[in-house]
Amino acid sequence: MTKPFVLVPCDVKYFSDYPFHCVGEKYINAVAHGAQTMPLFLPGLGEGADLRSLTDHYDLDALLDRVDGLFLPGSVSNVHPARYGSESIVGPLDLQRDETVFWLIRKAIERAIPVLAVCRGIQELNVALGGDLIGKVYETDTYFDHREDSSKPREAQYDHAHSISITAGSLLHSIVGKTGIDVNSLHGQGIGKVAADLTVNAVAADGLVEAVSGRDGWVLGVQWHPEWRFDADPNSVLIFQAFGNALRES
Repeated sequence: MTKPFVLVPCDVKYFSDYPFHCVGEKYINAVAHGAQTMPLFLPGLGEGADLRSLTDHYDLDALLDRVDGLFLPGSVSNVHPARYGSESIVGPLDLQRDETVFWLIRKAIERAIPVLAVCRGIQELNVALGGDLIGKVYETDTYFDHREDSSKPREAQYDHAHSISITAGSLLHSIVGKTGIDVNSLHGQGIGKVAADLTVNAVAADGLVEAVSGRDGWVLGVQWHPEWRFDADPNSVLIFQAFGNALRES
C-alpha cells in the first residue's frame, strides 16, 4: 500500500554565507517511521538572497490536492512579530518560511487535511488562525524559563524538562490516554492569546499552553519535541501513530 504523503515546509538556513532550504533529520525520521508516511519537502517560497519569490510560481492548491497531511517542524527561528501585531523583534527570523506556512495552514484546515505542528509549528498554527505569542517567556513574571541549557550536550538538552497537565476528553488525551505526562519542552517563545479555532489540550505547571487542537478536523500542535528519538518515548510513539492513522482515514 502506498504510504501517505506529508508536506513538510523547509527552514532557510545559512552555511558559509550560502542559504539552504532544509529540514532536520529528527523530524524526517519521526514523520517517515513514526507516522509511516513519505515526507515531501517544500522550499521557503519568499524571496531570498539567491531566490526570486516562488509564491506565484506554484499552484499550491494543486499541490495540496496531492498530499495527505501537513507537518510543521520546529526551528531555532521565530515567527516575525508583525504576523501577530507586535513590534518587538525577537530573532532569529525566517521570512521565507513565514511566507510559506501561513497560507498552508489555513488551506490545510479548510480542506480538513490533518496537521501536526511541533515547537515553532504550534506557534505558527496559533498565529495563522488569529492568536498571538509571548515574545520572551523567560522575561515574564508569570512563566518559568522554558529554554534549554545550551551548556549541556544535545542529548541532555532533550531530556524531559517538566510535566504537563492534559485536559480530559481532548484530542491529546485520546491519543496518550493520560491526564499528565513529562515532556522535553525547550523554547523561548510561547502561546499568548489562543486562536478562536483552537482548543487548549495541555498546560505546564506555570499555566503556559503546551498543546492545542483544532475545533474541526484532526489538528494537533505541541510545544515540546516528540520527534526527538520518538521510538524511545511511548507517548511520542502514540502521537506519530495517531497522525499517521488520521492521514489514512481522511
